[in-house]
Amino acid sequence: QVQVVESGGGLVQAGGSLRLSCAASGSTFSINRIGWYRQAPGKQRELVAGIGSDGSTNYADDMKGRFTISRDSTKNTVYLQMNSLKPEDTAVYYCKVVIGSRPYATVYWGQGTQVTVSS
Repeated sequence: QVQVVESGGGLVQAGGSLRLSCAASGSTFSINRIGWYRQAPGKQRELVAGIGSDGSTNYADDMKGRFTISRDSTKNTVYLQMNSLKPEDTAVYYCKVVIGSRPYATVYWGQGTQVTVSS
């Protein structure tokens, strides 16, 4: 019903920037919020940033000031602008789309996009 596709990952040097995109398609009219998460090998998946249908945003402390999440409602697309990248930012970045609200929410995950930051 809802498809989620991430793009924009790649290999960058420390201090560089990347812009990730999360495109949602299908029955997207009732999206509650979209979040970016990341998971490094051997680590638990963690929140990076989220944005609500009203445009409100939240960030994990480690990403505050470096990353910016934004949305384009017309295109059902959310972006994650990542600046001042560090090697510890290396991870697979996933987009999570939430339809509705808890406890009745439906969650859709993308396949992830690899971000690698070299020293």
